[in-house]
Amino acid sequence: MSIFAFSTAVLLAGAPADATSTPPSGAASANPAPEVSAAQSAQLELPQSTAPTESVSAPIELSLADQPEQAAIVVTAKPRPDPGDPVEAVNETTFSAVQAADTAFVGPMAMAYKSAIPNPARSGLRHFLDNLQEPVVFLNFMLQLKPGKAVETLGRFAINSTIGVAGLIDVAKKKPFRLPRHPNGFAFTLGYYGVKPGPFLFLPLIGPTTVRDLFGRWVDLLVLPVAVGKPFTDPIYGATTLVFRSLDERAEADDRLRRLKDGSQDHYKALRDDYLRNRQAEIDQLHAKKGMPAALQPAAPTNSAPTIENAPTAPPREQ
Repeated sequence: MSIFAFSTAVLLAGAPADATSTPPSGAASANPAPEVSAAQSAQLELPQSTAPTESVSAPIELSLADQPEQAAIVVTAKPRPDPGDPVEAVNETTFSAVQAADTAFVGPMAMAYKSAIPNPARSGLRHFLDNLQEPVVFLNFMLQLKPGKAVETLGRFAINSTIGVAGLIDVAKKKPFRLPRHPNGFAFTLGYYGVKPGPFLFLPLIGPTTVRDLFGRWVDLLVLPVAVGKPFTDPIYGATTLVFRSLDERAEADDRLRRLKDGSQDHYKALRDDYLRNRQAEIDQLHAKKGMPAALQPAAPTNSAPTIENAPTAPPREQ
């Protein structure tokens, strides 16, 4: 062993124990370290915590007075129309217009007519117009298979047309005849046989009615013009009769209309219900047996405006 080799061995033996020696380059190339891909290195990395940092804040106390007031939510639904009055909105509009006309001139004219014309004259005109409608009443009692009532009506017509001076005096209702007047019409006949009234209508110049009553009234108005002819086909006769009957009915119904208006919160609905109730009572009376209590009195003309003659809802009249 040479001196150089011996010196080298001594130096290596005296080196610190924790010292690391670099392996020979040949050994490193002989056993290469396995390569690690980028994906594998990402998996080997320690995951970082993603939990959010919780911040701690001091609790805030709110009293009820400090909390903002919440507005109450009110849900309102549009009321459904009455099943018997599907066009209630239109009817109410017409009713309001008719009431305005009644307040402006129809009502004052009716009351002026009542004040200017003596009661005997008004009653005579009323009886005369009623007597002209007795053939219509007779015909409908026959259609209802009530021959007894039909004969009574025919007797009334004959007595009042002769002894009663063309119907100006209702002699038939007094002794010894005792034949009171019974209103009737084709609308009564339809109701008697079960035809429903149909939708309620409030029409200008007609007032409260139903589809059934409107059709029945139209048929009644055709009877005399078709069966007799003149003067019932004369427009002047029709217009004159309409005016006098309308003013008389409005004047006679004034107290009743005022009571009905003052005693209800909804004037339109009160008039509608009053009309329908009394119309049904009149039809029910046709089914009632003799001796049973009479039905409710007919409703007053609740349109507060001129009506077509022979309106079936005329109030009880002065005799």
